[in-house]
Amino acid sequence: MSGEPLLAVSGLRVSYRTRSGLVPAVRGVDLTVRPGEVVAVVGESGSGKSTTAHALVGLLPSGGALEGGRVLFDGVDLARVKDRELRARRGRDIGLIPQDPMVSLNPVQRVGAQVAEVLLIHGLADRDAAAGQAVRILGQAGLPDPEVRARQYPHELSGGMRQRVLIAVAVAARPRLVIADEPTSALDVTVQRQILDHIETLTRESGTAVLLITHDLGVAADRAQRIVVMSRGEVVEEGPTGQVLEAPRHAYTRHLLASAPSLAGGRLVTQRRGASAAGRRPRPRSAPAAAGANPATTGTSPATTGTNPVAPGTNPATAEAAVTPARGVPAADLVVVRGLVKDFPLPGARGGARTLRAVDDVGFRIPRGETFALVGESGSGKSTTARLVVRLAEASAGSVVFEGQDITRLRGGALRRTRRRMQIVYQSPYASLNPRQSVAQVIAEPLRAFGVGGRAERVERAAGLLERVSLPVSVLRRRPAELSGGQRQRVAIARALALEPDLVVCDEPVSALDVSAQSQILELLVDLQRELGLSYLFISHDLAVVRQIADRVGVMRHGRLVETGTTDEIFAGPSHPYTKELLAAIPGARRTPLT
Repeated sequence: MSGEPLLAVSGLRVSYRTRSGLVPAVRGVDLTVRPGEVVAVVGESGSGKSTTAHALVGLLPSGGALEGGRVLFDGVDLARVKDRELRARRGRDIGLIPQDPMVSLNPVQRVGAQVAEVLLIHGLADRDAAAGQAVRILGQAGLPDPEVRARQYPHELSGGMRQRVLIAVAVAARPRLVIADEPTSALDVTVQRQILDHIETLTRESGTAVLLITHDLGVAADRAQRIVVMSRGEVVEEGPTGQVLEAPRHAYTRHLLASAPSLAGGRLVTQRRGASAAGRRPRPRSAPAAAGANPATTGTSPATTGTNPVAPGTNPATAEAAVTPARGVPAADLVVVRGLVKDFPLPGARGGARTLRAVDDVGFRIPRGETFALVGESGSGKSTTARLVVRLAEASAGSVVFEGQDITRLRGGALRRTRRRMQIVYQSPYASLNPRQSVAQVIAEPLRAFGVGGRAERVERAAGLLERVSLPVSVLRRRPAELSGGQRQRVAIARALALEPDLVVCDEPVSALDVSAQSQILELLVDLQRELGLSYLFISHDLAVVRQIADRVGVMRHGRLVETGTTDEIFAGPSHPYTKELLAAIPGARRTPLT
């Protein structure tokens, strides 16, 4: 990539107007992108990378203002041109792939019309020709059956398909520069790889340059020739990808590399000082599940297909001689799942005649103090399985044995008492906390619901739980909107611990967080497990995250458990092709060597 830069940004400054005055968001950013080059801008949430991207094309949100600097595109300063010329440049010369397709796509317009609109606005085709070209462009963006998809609305497509529509919109006019703002952050690793492959192919064939905005250094390592690292609105490091990754100069870059699960493997082992399991109120224990019954191989469970054994001649369900890492004691089974099935009636079916089988004969076990991870793409059935385990959904068949008792048919008070000992940490810390409640109210809500203590005692318990998740007591008075994503997820974990559960279901608990907050939450979960003897059912589509926290892994596809084994076995010697595909899709596999 030689010659003059296609894009040359110098001294870019952006501020947001707030009640307290102007708040700087971008402080003198310099960067360049040459024709055909892929440059990645990386950093955590709040680093200013997305603000920089939107400022380049005049799409700052309300309250944002370009305070200074130059944005030279093909020799023209876009920071000085009139809005009319800037609008003419957007779409035709510069394409933007935004992060969230559900926000960016028109929900009441068919996707083919949204692609054709770009061609019509810029006078590149008449209405009839634009409709035909839109179908072709959708096909080039990787959508199957583009003629059918063009007639559908965004809500009728999967997340990966919607993202492909955004790509089609961005490249419809064959722009010279594409700005991709976190284009795959909400997608599964396999779909993520497919989307990035399509962007790479389309841009390579046309010589288009790409400015890739991402918090994932693994993605940047795979896709970019150069990396620009941003922190607190400033560029702290810039250089060829291999140089930045292999010999980072700035402490913040080293911090990002150390936090990225895509670029580092191995089980987390932390030594946080704090309360120990001895300080936990004891609870009477029932007899463990009967030995000799293998939940993963009962009947015709597909878990036997390609299963990695615990050890030669060892039954996975009776391997209770194993030592629980968290507490150093024999690991009896807390949860045993056998032959779990869930059928959903399809719309329009009478009497449930036509059904969708979301979970198909799934079996596994979770020893005390250990983590069992279910991994797979969206729609694989892993979250539905978790809901069946904690009785938030009714199983069509099979059993869930919790401390020796089959809980699949419990009702009334017995079910309520069991649910108290099972809690959930959800994916989105933004959606799972009541925005109208203070943090104290959020954490104390389970205590109030179960009649535990008076008001003052519940507030005191909430303060203690905040300390356990490493948040200051002052946070009690705040509302969720006043906290960062990582802080909100700590509050969600504190709420889950309020009733002293035995099992915590973590449903994609870090997928909505940047790499630094993600690393902190994973370390916290490991610490809490060691201190409290918790068992986790950990749901994730990201095997790189799972490797850091799980003792055993189950791989799900199309509702079936296709492979199970210890984490080391799954990573070192996966036997099922789908598991190999998931492993191959982890960002960072194409890491650029130091040159």
